[in-house]
Amino acid sequence: MSPQARKRFGQHFLHDPGVVRHIVTAFAAKPSDVVAEIGPGPGVLTRALAGHVHTLHAVEIDRDLAAERIAEFAHDPSVEIHTGDALDFDFCALTRSPQELRVIGNLPYNISTPLLFHLLDQAVCIRDMLFMLQKEVVERMVAVPGGRDYGRLSVMVQWRCQVERLFVVGPGAFRPPPRVDSAVVRLQPYVQLPIAVKQPRWFARIVREAFSHRRKTLRNALSALLPADAIEQLELDGGRRPETLSVAEFAALANSTAAPESLDR
Repeated sequence: MSPQARKRFGQHFLHDPGVVRHIVTAFAAKPSDVVAEIGPGPGVLTRALAGHVHTLHAVEIDRDLAAERIAEFAHDPSVEIHTGDALDFDFCALTRSPQELRVIGNLPYNISTPLLFHLLDQAVCIRDMLFMLQKEVVERMVAVPGGRDYGRLSVMVQWRCQVERLFVVGPGAFRPPPRVDSAVVRLQPYVQLPIAVKQPRWFARIVREAFSHRRKTLRNALSALLPADAIEQLELDGGRRPETLSVAEFAALANSTAAPESLDR
């Protein structure tokens, strides 16, 4: 009997064995891997990975489901269930080595964007991530400048990671079925960032401010943060819209100006 999905947790439980196999194949776990699964739910991915990796940590916010998984894997020393919210979870505490942790999960739609930002903040510990997400979110992650899907998420994810959209999954693979398609995406944090940023928090602030006013010109969208001539000094057209700037151009803007002293660096 399938567990009852709880709307407040955004739960849609994956049940299609073919999709599970496809995800596990794409993840390509190795016996030496240290893996964190976000939102194991009924445990279909957990069972597919348990015993095939060195250590499997599963983070589940639903206390009832967490208790079920704790009982199920009580005699498997390679599996550890953590009851808690992934948005507050310290993933770097699961490993002592940089870029060792591998992360996988069918992420709840209602927290997917803040959860991605939370993981990007801990990218130094993470080797790669494989996620099932709402298709629309994946399209934003892989979007290129100039398109309507290109925005803050695109810039911040692409600055930190190599992003690869893998395949689309229809609503029928879940119980209850969502109203939209899903997609699987792979993120690989860069060991050496290809685009240098001097002050990451200032860069993030500029990107956030620009896309908070994406219908304005770049000059007007950033008027509260940058002096009037800062954009022109970089030979950027201040009349452009924020969604036309590349990741490198946003980085150049941040690197050319000093963050205010009030900003927590």
